[in-house]
Amino acid sequence: MGSSNVIVQVLILGLLIGFRSFIQCTPTLSDTNARLLVNASQGSTKKMPENLFGVSFEEINNAGAGGLWAELVSNRGFEAGGLHSPALFEPWSVIGDYSLVRVVTDFSSCFKRNPVALRMEVLCDSDACPAGGVGIYNPGYWGMNIEKGKTYKIVLYIRSLDSINVTVSLTNSTGGQTLAATSIIATDVSNWTKVETVLKANATNHNSRLELKTNRKGTIWFDQVSLMPMDTYKGHGFRNDLFKMVADLKPGFIRFPGGSFAEGKSLLNAYWWKDTVGPWEERPGHMNDVWAYWTDDGLGYFEFLQLAEDLNATPIWVFNSGFSQEQAVDPLNIKPLVQDALDGIEFARGDPNSTWGSLRADMGHQEPFNLKHVAIGNQDCWRGNYRENYRKFYAAIKKAYPDIKVISNCDGSSTKLDHPADLYDYHLYTGANTMFSMGHTFDLTSSTGPKAFVSEYAVTWNDARLGNLLAALAQAGFLIGIEKNCDVVDMASNAPLFLNFNTPGDKGFRPDAIVFDSYQTYGTPSYWMQQFFSMSNGASLLDSTLQTDTPSSLMASAIWFQNPVDNEKYLRVKVVNYGSNKVNLKITFKGFDPRLINYSKSSTTVLSSTNVKDENSFQNPTKVSPVKSLFKKSKDISVTVSPNSLSSLDLQISSQNIAQIDTKNDVSYASSI
Repeated sequence: MGSSNVIVQVLILGLLIGFRSFIQCTPTLSDTNARLLVNASQGSTKKMPENLFGVSFEEINNAGAGGLWAELVSNRGFEAGGLHSPALFEPWSVIGDYSLVRVVTDFSSCFKRNPVALRMEVLCDSDACPAGGVGIYNPGYWGMNIEKGKTYKIVLYIRSLDSINVTVSLTNSTGGQTLAATSIIATDVSNWTKVETVLKANATNHNSRLELKTNRKGTIWFDQVSLMPMDTYKGHGFRNDLFKMVADLKPGFIRFPGGSFAEGKSLLNAYWWKDTVGPWEERPGHMNDVWAYWTDDGLGYFEFLQLAEDLNATPIWVFNSGFSQEQAVDPLNIKPLVQDALDGIEFARGDPNSTWGSLRADMGHQEPFNLKHVAIGNQDCWRGNYRENYRKFYAAIKKAYPDIKVISNCDGSSTKLDHPADLYDYHLYTGANTMFSMGHTFDLTSSTGPKAFVSEYAVTWNDARLGNLLAALAQAGFLIGIEKNCDVVDMASNAPLFLNFNTPGDKGFRPDAIVFDSYQTYGTPSYWMQQFFSMSNGASLLDSTLQTDTPSSLMASAIWFQNPVDNEKYLRVKVVNYGSNKVNLKITFKGFDPRLINYSKSSTTVLSSTNVKDENSFQNPTKVSPVKSLFKKSKDISVTVSPNSLSSLDLQISSQNIAQIDTKNDVSYASSI
């Protein structure tokens, strides 16, 4: 660099970066016991996959209806009790005693695929009925969130041989306070009649219910009763606050409809996409027998594709490969399922005039969705006929859609696959210490052949409890390992994504990234940890080497990315200290001119807490959350990283290119971070 070396020597002391709250500057170099060497020279960077980090959605923990899918009525079609009569119709309940009103299910519905309707016989008239009438109510998913000034659309189907006067109202949990009400008055509803109306709330109650009441003697049938807030994301049906939580992760992909949910315990209750498309009233719904609750499939295949598009994320469709958890389809009989998969791809990508593409168009999406990845099954590689079934799917899909990337269930991280695949699925659920050590899992994986899709990873059991800092730090170490091996790992996602806090412990899975109830939400430490990796998609990985006497508790990486918010270039260094001791760290850059740093736009972000077992909650949703501060210069070049912390330094770079120094004349520059 010639004379620039003199300038560099002068500027070295001005290069120093202090990590507020997790770093304390040390006075001398002799205290340093770890060094990160970051090479930013030309030719030393590695392009990271555009979709490296994403999310995996599964209908688990009541994540869909009543959660991300903003439907407020639970069991809206009365099908959850089963196809027999009479059947239980929970969580619907009766208003009035048996001498006044009698309610039972029957098979009088006008919808062939969901034949159950609710029959309500009112035995009292206006004189004998209690004030307000008798009827039924639905509490939704552990209470409906009704907010003052907001509007809610109700759709229901109704039939009666007599004229009707039915009050539709939103009330508090006991029915004592009315938040909104309207009446359905009709003289001729002898045939099933669709009724739509809008209710505007005059008060707020987070634990509300929907009531259908009358004081007119006679028999009324109800079916397909839906209540949706009018302010869902883009009108697409997604609850705004939960959608934003996912969007803030900037996911490169979304995997759906899940893992075990796609299989089912029995094939009868597997996820069959054709039952989840078309008008919502005609979808039969099915028993989510893996996670033990009914789903009406309002959040169906079309809605998942729409969700991916709204998130600007690549859709990854997991379909059934002929296996449930208890049953299997013989390879000789797999052809109908292969055709079903081809039909599903046509629905997503086909011309609007094609058989299945026309249904998508009828649902309001003329243009094809950007489906380029499909996963054949979920955790089925151990099944005896999986490979034979898989090959039949693979051959048919590649023949019809050669650009589709096909994902196998078999692990190819240490052993070469014995069948063709574009990617292989890798799941990891383990304890915290093991998870952190698994940051080196892919260090020796061959760069030839299919890449890994780490579709499910999480620290579980006692190490994680409901989601704590310990789990988040262990996962961060694992993800840094994935970053450094992005030539063999193409995508990765934590699982599960959502938990409705009210889900019974024996019917859910914990921990999760995002926790919610009817009206509030918070991110677990793992959720906030994932935000540290949100800029890694499509970024450039810098070659970095960590020299430390604590290799089992320290992980670090360095990337270069362009921030879409301000369009500026940044160099980000992430450091995980998984140990209980402070670590003195020195970071040295090669091939990077410090004069390119814009200190006024540089920042540090730290995720830590006073106790490694700390968790977030509704009462304290940000107890463990990132703390961001402006970058501060320091005269020292040695720093101290506090125990149990994940930290990142974002250095804003003034030039369009990081590599400003010719590799033949590279000079090492020291920087404290």
